[in-house]
Amino acid sequence: MSSKSLESIVSAFGHAVSKKLSSPVISGAPEDQLRGPLEALILEGIVGLLDYPKDAVALIGETALSEIMTRPDYAVTFKKALTGFIEVKAPGKGADPRRFQGHDKEQWTRLKSLPNLLYTDGMSFSLWRDGELQGAIVRLEGDLETDGKAVKAPGELLTLFSDFFTWTPQTPKTPRRLAEVSARLCRLLRDEVSEQLERGNVALTGLAEDWRKLLFPQADDAQFADGYAQAVTFGLLIARTRDIPLSNGIEHAAIDLKKSNSLIGTALGLLTDNADNRMVLKTSLDTMARVLNEVNWHEVGKNDPDAWLYFYEHFLEVYDNTLRKRTGSYYTPPEVVNAMVRLVDEVLRGPLFERPLGFASTDVTVADPAVGTGTFLLGVLRRIADTVAGDLGAGAVPAAISAAANRLIGFELQFGPFAVAQLRLIAEFQELMVVGAGKSATLPSLRLFITDTLGNPYVEDEHLPQMLQPIATSRREANAIKKGQPITVVIGNPPYKEKAEGRGGWIEAGSGGKMVAPMDWWRPPVEWGVSAHTKHLKNLYVYFWRWATWKVFGTGNYAATGTPDRDEEGVVCYITVAGFLNGPGFQKMRDDLRRTCSNIWIIDCSPEGHQPEVATRIFQGVQQPVCIVIAAKTLGKDRAVPAKVRYVALPKGRREEKFQALSALSLDVAGWEECSDGWRDGFLPEATGSWADMPPLTSLFVYDGSGVMPGRTWVIAPDRESLARR
Repeated sequence: MSSKSLESIVSAFGHAVSKKLSSPVISGAPEDQLRGPLEALILEGIVGLLDYPKDAVALIGETALSEIMTRPDYAVTFKKALTGFIEVKAPGKGADPRRFQGHDKEQWTRLKSLPNLLYTDGMSFSLWRDGELQGAIVRLEGDLETDGKAVKAPGELLTLFSDFFTWTPQTPKTPRRLAEVSARLCRLLRDEVSEQLERGNVALTGLAEDWRKLLFPQADDAQFADGYAQAVTFGLLIARTRDIPLSNGIEHAAIDLKKSNSLIGTALGLLTDNADNRMVLKTSLDTMARVLNEVNWHEVGKNDPDAWLYFYEHFLEVYDNTLRKRTGSYYTPPEVVNAMVRLVDEVLRGPLFERPLGFASTDVTVADPAVGTGTFLLGVLRRIADTVAGDLGAGAVPAAISAAANRLIGFELQFGPFAVAQLRLIAEFQELMVVGAGKSATLPSLRLFITDTLGNPYVEDEHLPQMLQPIATSRREANAIKKGQPITVVIGNPPYKEKAEGRGGWIEAGSGGKMVAPMDWWRPPVEWGVSAHTKHLKNLYVYFWRWATWKVFGTGNYAATGTPDRDEEGVVCYITVAGFLNGPGFQKMRDDLRRTCSNIWIIDCSPEGHQPEVATRIFQGVQQPVCIVIAAKTLGKDRAVPAKVRYVALPKGRREEKFQALSALSLDVAGWEECSDGWRDGFLPEATGSWADMPPLTSLFVYDGSGVMPGRTWVIAPDRESLARR
């Protein structure tokens, strides 16, 4: 029991601070004068009053660099485990960061991600967890500057420090809570990486350059920091799915992870094995390791089949809400995914393919060429489980799911979403493969690959160092699939990027020599008179459509590769913008799809037209009309007979009403309209009545084009004088 009292140690603290503040030779910032007295208050006073051993608490002080916002003044360990951080402010500034301005306010927006943070200005003390104040702010009585020796503290000061020292990470019980906790830590790591890059940190800058070459070819520093933070966060979460401890250090977790997941382990090691990087990022990395080490993966989301559907959306909501809104343009709502999966399953079961088990059929292989966070593969996996349970009983599900893993393929270019997809699929497999009370079967290997789907599958990557071979291996395996493995179904939401010339890889450029680029197969001949519109083919979603038709249907295979054409069967189902349904530049694309396919179903998701009200949009950030297209080809399809194209529009109204209509939609219900069978005609219903008898507008004009497109706004003005002034 300490012989000192709270009154005596606080008085000694106040006296020491007063002497420093009143000294004529004072140097450094005002808050620097608190550091020595504060250390004595804690280590020589409060620790003893709380009956802790003298060495139970350690304060690791940081160099006072005011411009570094992501590193608090002290990291604090309790019984040799990181327990929290202390941020010291100038006397008189207070300990309520919500009231700060300028630099201190900006610092608070970053530090509030920490799970256990103590603020003090010497006179006030406050405890914060994940940005929330714990209890009340404790204020001392008196004045440090005029009479520090007379300063007194209420007993609540000891309670506050006791709560601070004895903090332990709370084990997240649900996927949503895990997403929120991970997001805060990820945000702090991102901010710390960004700050170090701005300061020109040599090790991190070099790593950024190497990482761009491998996985983030077009990333600026902000995008690299984001990718780095997400890759590390989800890499550690994947380590926890394998019950790999983080308490021995992140670098050791990466080594262990390589044994079961070499690609993720290699990437995690590449990002964290440099001791200098770990040192400058220690605030976030050490906190992340301490918190995520408590994750019990087997209990998170237990017995909740939909637990992981919204995991990444909930993560983004906390991590970066602006990013969440922006990524909404490519994050597919689960209601849409479930409808697309169900409708393709219906096609597979129907008369075209006669697979009574649909996706669960052992000869159906599925690929998502832009897998993102794995939402479509999750939907397919759940569909297979439901089919098998209904047909053979729940006991047959684990074995069927294990076998299905080899038939589910995902390609992704960016590491962050790739890691999330792994995380979600591992969790889903663990849930579906429970074979007894609390027991899961051995998890199968996932066929997810870091690769550029549109890249040339016939060219090997440049040589990579030995430590990076798992990345090269992933790409080689992906190329082997692209070259040789038949795919029955391609399903997904490919990226949208207009004016994407040069970004289509092999699909756009081909192999050279006598080989024809796959995209050239869809380029209208000059005599069709639509060359001015072919610029619209230079969009990423069109490149992905062309890849899918080559891979599933074999369209143009000989021309592009020199290998013999084969009679293939399968289904392509995408949700994309709807410009190709009727745009003149897409005439050859529609011609080829009609010649190749047996049946095509068009679901118009934007009956309101261009730039509808946000509340009506499937993707709230996308102004263009959107459609779901299912294109199916049977064996022996005669290219001289056009595909049967049918069309249905979802009802006008809010997106929730559209989701409801999608959930009830079937390929065999009334309401589908027949479309024209003209080779180059639009994928839209034929006009009827007097409107159909009128001449098309284009027949009334000699020229049909975009007109003058200056590519800048200053040349347009309301009068001649304005132009002259410019």
